[in-house]
Amino acid sequence: MSSYINIGKIVATFGLKGEVILKHALAKKVNLKGVEAIFVEMTKGSQIPYFVEHAKAKDHEEVYVKFEGIGTKEAAHKLIAKQAWLTEEDFRKQAGKQSAISLLGYMVVDDGEAIGTIEEVIEQPHQVLLGITYKGKEALIPLHDETLTKLDHKKKEVHVRLPDGLLEIYS
Repeated sequence: MSSYINIGKIVATFGLKGEVILKHALAKKVNLKGVEAIFVEMTKGSQIPYFVEHAKAKDHEEVYVKFEGIGTKEAAHKLIAKQAWLTEEDFRKQAGKQSAISLLGYMVVDDGEAIGTIEEVIEQPHQVLLGITYKGKEALIPLHDETLTKLDHKKKEVHVRLPDGLLEIYS
């Protein structure tokens, strides 16, 4: 079974022929080339595949998408505010190398010690929070200029220097 990565949500309909606007966190203009389906979360925890007929980049945050079988504005309207997911394979092809979301699956290394794999990325105005499991508990690691020491894309590692006592909160 494929694992899915949340890339954003459908924010509006566009035109009269059933197109939607997908607001994503891929950090680059994308036209979803090669993506067969986007998985839409119609009910919590249940992703349903919607097959992409065509897609066109609007800007680095949004893309116009036309799904097969959705031919009217009214039919597309039921998709508004629904979360959108890609398979991990499609996500890796689409995500910009500079996007925070592309760090999913990387190992966080604090002062030479591996402390956990990035399971969630939360983008905030002044920093990014990396969700990991540390000693059996969910931990949020702040990522900004003062904590980030090195980003190793080849080894899939994020090297940080965390403030004293931060990890003890989660112990």
